[in-house]
Amino acid sequence: MAAGAPRIFVSHLAGVPVFDPNGDKVGRVSDIVAMLRVGRRPPRLLGMVVEVLTRRRIFVPMTRITGVESGQVITTGVVNMRRFEQRPTERLVLGELLDRRVRLVGPSGEEGEEVTVLDIAVQQLPARREWEIDKVFVRRGKPGALRRKGETFTVEWSAVTGFSLEEEGQGAESLVATFERLRPADLANVMHHLSPKRRAEVAAALDDDRLADVLEELPDDDQVEILGKLKEERAADVLEAMDPDDAADLLSELPEEDKERLLALMRPDDAADVRRLLAYEERTAGGLMTTEPIVLRPDATVADALARVRQQDLSPALAAQVYVCRPPDETPTGKYLGMVHFQRLLRDPPFTLVSLLVDSDLPPLGPDTPLPAVAGYLAAYNMVAAPVVDESGSLLGAVTVDDVLDHLLPEDWRETDFHEEGVTHGG
Repeated sequence: MAAGAPRIFVSHLAGVPVFDPNGDKVGRVSDIVAMLRVGRRPPRLLGMVVEVLTRRRIFVPMTRITGVESGQVITTGVVNMRRFEQRPTERLVLGELLDRRVRLVGPSGEEGEEVTVLDIAVQQLPARREWEIDKVFVRRGKPGALRRKGETFTVEWSAVTGFSLEEEGQGAESLVATFERLRPADLANVMHHLSPKRRAEVAAALDDDRLADVLEELPDDDQVEILGKLKEERAADVLEAMDPDDAADLLSELPEEDKERLLALMRPDDAADVRRLLAYEERTAGGLMTTEPIVLRPDATVADALARVRQQDLSPALAAQVYVCRPPDETPTGKYLGMVHFQRLLRDPPFTLVSLLVDSDLPPLGPDTPLPAVAGYLAAYNMVAAPVVDESGSLLGAVTVDDVLDHLLPEDWRETDFHEEGVTHGG
């Protein structure tokens, strides 16, 4: 940026793509690293934490950032791909400074009222390549919901105090709002790299559905830690919002007493689905399946099927095909007749009965089918989901390819660097 450039609020940098000089995407901004200084001197920005395409978080020094333009950050092109590790003297601006309760400082240095930090502005120093925190955007009033009324205003960094103290009971509304557009998997990656204390605060600020989506993308240890810090009633609500197979996987990690207590707090129908999944071995078709595939009766039409496929909350794998069964049409169903792939639905008139289109030649999986055989089945038949049917011929659920991959990959696959060699971008 040129000298005299306007200040930038860090919330506008969250998730912004980072490019090299050739226009190739390096990754996206995950956080800003600052170093607090003695007295009331504004903190100096050391660099940006950038999540690269392999989901590794690396450190890009501010000296290697040549431009912060509309919706993008430009680097010099050569970056060190070593994983970012925070040092004791460093602070993450988004992860640690937003939502803090700080005090205003009067002209004579006396401490005044408490305010909440909503955002922080940074600016490049004139004629230099150094950056520092410039202003703090705060709100008067007690901590609470993001949209609660209260006067908001911007002050100089020197006009507040309290950033260097360990924050107890720090909120997370501003941080959550900053990352509200991230996909669940990306927000999960942000939360994974927060401190346990901050992770719990962010979880508390998310609504049940959003937290459920994020939990499904977190490693097992993080899931158990977060669930354990929620009140039991809310933990049960979040489990209800999760896909039954993911909820079952999470509950299977808990001690028996905790698992039974949470199941008792869940709605009976939701708990019944989860208990059914818990009855199967984890690495079998029954343990992997979801109990909520698209089930249609034989007299349903192609138009009915396409309407179900269009449901926004369906994963692409579950939306890839519908399963035709006799009543009842909730798992476990009546007799399983076969399935119809999405592509076949697109080729036939809307009034066509799905019973005329079913593929009944493909054998379904049994609930005790082991994981390697499930993976082989999907690969052999080029499927992204497969039906699971019991001995009586009733559909129990469907196994999707994403759940199979979750169990085939190493437990720490989210931390795995898929390109072990160093990568350079640009010249």
